[in-house]
Amino acid sequence: MIIVSDTSPITNLAAINQLDLLQKLYTGIVIPTAVYNEMVRAGKIVPGAVEVQTLSWIQKQSVVDSQRVILIQETQENIDLGEAEAIVLALELKADLLLMDERRGRIVATSYGLQITGLLGVLLQAKRKMLIPAVKILMNQLIEQADFRVSDQLYTTILQAAGE
Repeated sequence: MIIVSDTSPITNLAAINQLDLLQKLYTGIVIPTAVYNEMVRAGKIVPGAVEVQTLSWIQKQSVVDSQRVILIQETQENIDLGEAEAIVLALELKADLLLMDERRGRIVATSYGLQITGLLGVLLQAKRKMLIPAVKILMNQLIEQADFRVSDQLYTTILQAAGE
């Protein structure tokens, strides 16, 4: 399985010390160079920055078609370089799954026919595979510690899906 990730799932899981869930669920993930740079060259401490540089199961890969990245950024409002590269890399690698949280990026990725899940989907999958006992605890940690935004409606929906 090929899994491509945008920045948010990595930084948020790292912020609550749950980054290893990605390895347990997917064995390994691929991040585009822009995502790597967003984390490593941010000019401030970013959760997960050390891990993307040191963990062997997180692979950095450059996109081949940089023109397509530019095209996505020019034609889609508010898509940052990391999101655009993650979408293009997922297409180039024929990825099984793209991990992305930003709504606009997800809409663009869906329009290209990519399979997407976000951080909360990762938590649901981790619970289904009995890697975590509950989604609610981690979701609350994400909100409180990582400033992860979840609408009340989505919060309720996720808990229902988790059977909590």
